Amino acid sequence: MENRLKTGISNVTKLVEFVLLGFSDIPNLHWTLFGIFLVIYLTILMCNSIIILVTRIDSALQTPMYFFLGNLSFLEICYVTVTIPRMLMDLLTQKGSISFFACAAQMCFVLMFGGSECLLLTVMAYDRYVAICNPLHYPLIMNHKVCVQLVTVSWISGVPVVIGQTCQIFSLPFCGSNTINHFFCDLPPVLKLACGDTFVNEIAVYVVAVIFVMVPFLLIVVSYGKIISSILKLSSAKGRAKAFSTCSSHLIVVVLFYGTATITYLQPKPNQSEGVGKLISLFYTVLIPTLNPIIYTLRNKDIMVALRKLLTKILI
Repeated sequence: MENRLKTGISNVTKLVEFVLLGFSDIPNLHWTLFGIFLVIYLTILMCNSIIILVTRIDSALQTPMYFFLGNLSFLEICYVTVTIPRMLMDLLTQKGSISFFACAAQMCFVLMFGGSECLLLTVMAYDRYVAICNPLHYPLIMNHKVCVQLVTVSWISGVPVVIGQTCQIFSLPFCGSNTINHFFCDLPPVLKLACGDTFVNEIAVYVVAVIFVMVPFLLIVVSYGKIISSILKLSSAKGRAKAFSTCSSHLIVVVLFYGTATITYLQPKPNQSEGVGKLISLFYTVLIPTLNPIIYTLRNKDIMVALRKLLTKILI
């Protein structure tokens, strides 16, 4: 036992990097995947940057809803920048080595931005609740100071928790394989490589996931329950359609994002297939950020009008 412990400790000191397998199981498609993910990344950057721009410069969009949307777009840019450029580099070089520190930093930022998105989507649901259920008090309740405070809380409240959890994970002994069957340092696959009893760490993961995924999701469900109830009470069919149209884009994004996050972080560890986990992660780290700006622009008349005005100014 003593020799094994010494060997384990020795291996921990020698472990200076991990190897991300990424998409090495389909080597013939490396260049195809590189091209697809590069186009997706540039699309995400461009579309979200346009949303940020129009929500900042168009006077008609100086409302809490678009203030939150601009913040969500900036958050999406940060979120994908943590994972996709690294994935592109690995596809280009066909080397997946990542240093111990870089892996920890990547996990920390992914969890941090993911947690912030959960909270920001909750804030956006609350905004729609106040707008539809308490329209007369909306300007008073959702004043600029309150909006800034809500966004600030969304951005920073999870930071100490995420840093603590990341330090806890990476302080574990990694005395076995250093190969991560994933395209980024996500929590479940990294935790699988740890030696010894990881029960406490798994419980900590579930607790944090409940706090930052399930609690915000339940608050969103309650908000939309009250919103739908208020919409159904409206006598005008046109009024009901208009009220629901202001919420539909947000509701679609919530379902997509929370659905995949719940499967990833609240599924029991033994039941997680690495291949399925990688696919689900690809969905919420790449596909959903690509769909978000499309969902919000194509389904939002105000954004489309602002875009036309912006294009007119540029072309004239």
